[in-house]
Amino acid sequence: MEDFKKLRVLHVLSQRPDSTGSGIYVQAMIKESAALGYDNYLVAGAHSGNCDETDQCDSMFVKFHDSDVSYHIPGMSDIMPYTSSRFCDLSPENLAEYEKAFSKILVKAVQKFQPDIIHSHHLWIVSSITRKLFPKIPMATTCHGTDLRQFQNCSHLQSKVLPACQQIDIIMALSDAQKKEIVRLYNIQPEKIIITGAGFNNSLFYPGNKPEPEPVQLVYAGKLSNAKGVPWMLKALKSINTLPWQLHLIGSGSGEEMENCLKLAKELGKKITIHGALPQKKLAEIMRQSHILVLPSFYEGLPLVILEGLASGCRIVSNDLPGVKEITKGFIGPDSSSKKYISLVKTPRLKNLDQPYKEDSYTFEKNLKEALQEQIMASLESPQIDLTLVIDIINSFTWKGIFKLVKKAYISSLKRT
Repeated sequence: MEDFKKLRVLHVLSQRPDSTGSGIYVQAMIKESAALGYDNYLVAGAHSGNCDETDQCDSMFVKFHDSDVSYHIPGMSDIMPYTSSRFCDLSPENLAEYEKAFSKILVKAVQKFQPDIIHSHHLWIVSSITRKLFPKIPMATTCHGTDLRQFQNCSHLQSKVLPACQQIDIIMALSDAQKKEIVRLYNIQPEKIIITGAGFNNSLFYPGNKPEPEPVQLVYAGKLSNAKGVPWMLKALKSINTLPWQLHLIGSGSGEEMENCLKLAKELGKKITIHGALPQKKLAEIMRQSHILVLPSFYEGLPLVILEGLASGCRIVSNDLPGVKEITKGFIGPDSSSKKYISLVKTPRLKNLDQPYKEDSYTFEKNLKEALQEQIMASLESPQIDLTLVIDIINSFTWKGIFKLVKKAYISSLKRT
């Protein structure tokens, strides 16, 4: 272990290792660590009857819905791209069942794999369980932002999370703003928090020759939910009648919010293509043929889709969230000619972290419309953007680059124990 050249890494995720940003992150970590010769093992959640959800390494799954756990997987977001439950709705009996199931699988996995280090995801219940079960195994945990939201919205569960999460050796934050939030909410010493960021797959997301902007091609990729701002985006686009545009709506969701998004989308007629959930390869193909990426979300950690869009040569329309500004700060400084590629919309006042006040909806929709019009007109004038201005910054966000920082977090964890 002295040179840390080859480690046995146990990856722990409470959700499915697909369909979400944290799932993509986990799979990228497994791939990059395997490229360095590390051995990997995964513990994650899965729907019963569908447990072979990654072929990247050996794995064990906690099976949900009439199996190890009787109910659907609780999502780190309240709206997930698959059927899920919410932590805020779980009874004490539900939580006991959840903790017992994960504890059982974690013990089995550690006994079988004998990891040198544990890399868990989210400063939440499963990371807390893991730390309590294995206090002597070095442990690093990635915060994805949704865990901070759950911590604030489910205050009755904080006592389950806080003491053990404070004992994790190293925390990996996605941004400087997120690091400050972790310090404030969890009272964790700043020196235990390393900013590693998040990345994108540059073998999939890269620029292509953009089509003629007749119409201008826009793309949204994410959950179909209110927290992602989808209804406001669709209403703003509906009111843009004098410019040619076509929207690719990519993603899925559940419940009434998804149904409302689809209802609003269908009102746009032939100006929208509803794709549903797509694999990364197909998403990348659409992004290469799109002029503008739209992200009207009200809450994000470090949104990977912004990186994927920029790397694919898309202009950006997004809310001015801290994670978005962390990515775009190198593009939109006062001396940067690339700032014209990016329009940031003022995020409205929010209640419960990701719900705008009703009285602010009109102003937000109006501001979003203006930003969309700005980038549509710019695309009509210049469909291809000059990525040479920002290529160095984009390259720093590849998964290979991110894993160099994650490896430093691993080594710091090993040295602390």
